[in-house]
Amino acid sequence: MKPTEFQDETENGNPSLSAIERAAAASRSTWVSVTVNICLSVTQIAIGVFAKSQGLIADGIHSLSDLVADFIVLFASHHSKKDADDDHPYGHQRFENAASLVLGLLLLAVGAGMVWSAVLKLEAPDTIAQVHSIALWIAAIALLSKELLFRYMLAVAKRIKSSMLVANAWHARSDAASSFVVGVGIIGNLAGYPILDPIAALIVGVMILRMGWRFAWDALHDLMDRAIDEIELNAIRTTLLETPGISGVHDLRTRKMGDMIIADVHLEVDASLTVEAGHDIAVNARRRVLERHRVLNLMTHVDPWRRPDLDHESLLRPTVLE
Repeated sequence: MKPTEFQDETENGNPSLSAIERAAAASRSTWVSVTVNICLSVTQIAIGVFAKSQGLIADGIHSLSDLVADFIVLFASHHSKKDADDDHPYGHQRFENAASLVLGLLLLAVGAGMVWSAVLKLEAPDTIAQVHSIALWIAAIALLSKELLFRYMLAVAKRIKSSMLVANAWHARSDAASSFVVGVGIIGNLAGYPILDPIAALIVGVMILRMGWRFAWDALHDLMDRAIDEIELNAIRTTLLETPGISGVHDLRTRKMGDMIIADVHLEVDASLTVEAGHDIAVNARRRVLERHRVLNLMTHVDPWRRPDLDHESLLRPTVLE
């Protein structure tokens, strides 16, 4: 799931949550994740060492990386709810984009380490030990715990529309998938195929690398002022066009600010209206957009309808060939 998949809210839908409410919900869900990951990482690594399962140890390290990810989310959530100031006139929401980038880089590092460790084991298959059966039970418990954690965190992320929490939720889902693979590897080891345990660890590492690349790449583009998707852009344009007094809309541009949107647009109004009347229409249009969409701020520019304005007058002039 990507942030662009959030369903747009209208005036007839649920009201948007405030920054404080979003931060509180993010904090609660993250502390739940912290508790679960502490229990899982300690248990998996300890039992993995006892049971001689490289796959279970790798899965435990993955759970441990989640703890770092959780604290990054808590840090970003705390700072993103700060009010705008002189240095950050649009607020601090981009802490969330930066946190998503860090999460992606963290996943890349963890995945690379797992792949390297698994490859070393596969190069020396004689050193692979027989796994104790208790490892399989721990892998099953971890799988169930992580899947439940994923569903809980994703539900919260959808409710508060946080791409940072979506990233962290899918991090938990990648853990669930890795626990499944590790379980299969342990079963293979117990069945007399010990090489399946490091193979499982290798697959887990590749899965984490892929997930980390996707999150890091998306976050990087958001930090570079990537525009929102066409569906959400058209929804904002429709809201503007439905505003009384607006005859046309052009030059609607957007960029991400955390999970919010900064936008600017040219509004076309009747050229015979007074400046005050045109201003009132623009104010009403801005209000409607901020109420219906996850837009943090909308900068409006009023243009005369059906009369060439200075911004576009050059486009109407015929080209002179020399």
